[in-house]
Amino acid sequence: MKTRKQALTYALTFPDTYQDAPFHDANWQLVRYKGNDKAFLWTYERNGFMNLNVKADPDKALFWRSIYPSVIPGYHQNKEHWNTIILDGSIPDRDIKLMIRESYDLISDCPSKRIYEVVKQIPYGHVATYADVAELAGDRKMARAVGNALHKNPDPEHIPCYRVVNAKGELAGGFAFGGAEVQAGLLEAEGVEVRDGVVDLERFRWTEKSL
Repeated sequence: MKTRKQALTYALTFPDTYQDAPFHDANWQLVRYKGNDKAFLWTYERNGFMNLNVKADPDKALFWRSIYPSVIPGYHQNKEHWNTIILDGSIPDRDIKLMIRESYDLISDCPSKRIYEVVKQIPYGHVATYADVAELAGDRKMARAVGNALHKNPDPEHIPCYRVVNAKGELAGGFAFGGAEVQAGLLEAEGVEVRDGVVDLERFRWTEKSL
């Protein structure tokens, strides 16, 4: 990988991304994540070479710098969290792509995204509690955030939020899922028994250990 076009084309293959030129300078072309409008790839020409700025965990940033002389601390950015990749032909494409992917993963990560990914994993015929989802998403204390995220579910067809119940196995109130009986109906259609608005967690609860 030696050109701006190759780098931008690869970065734009990731979900929910778009290209931007915020400085009214054609030399600076960025790729951002739509979820938060943050840039995970900066491209610009400097000293005769195309350069890429990518975000990295501090330890990983040092790791890449130790392997390739053409990976240096981020130019004009936080040098602990950003690297500059100089496209001088010395770095294999696979590692350039990996660094871009790592940057995308760091920029696009947010609690709601992690919550939705966990909910997608709840198997047919099972339920999980808000605290279960929060823990698997990285922080058991954000159970309330799970509820807020699910009530803003952007893709109900693929994010089965009706499979999430409270700590007692109780279903959500009438404001959710289109009506008081809708959640129960969806669960019962999958074989989950609902009695008086409550699911038996000992029988139907799923956790990561259930995989």
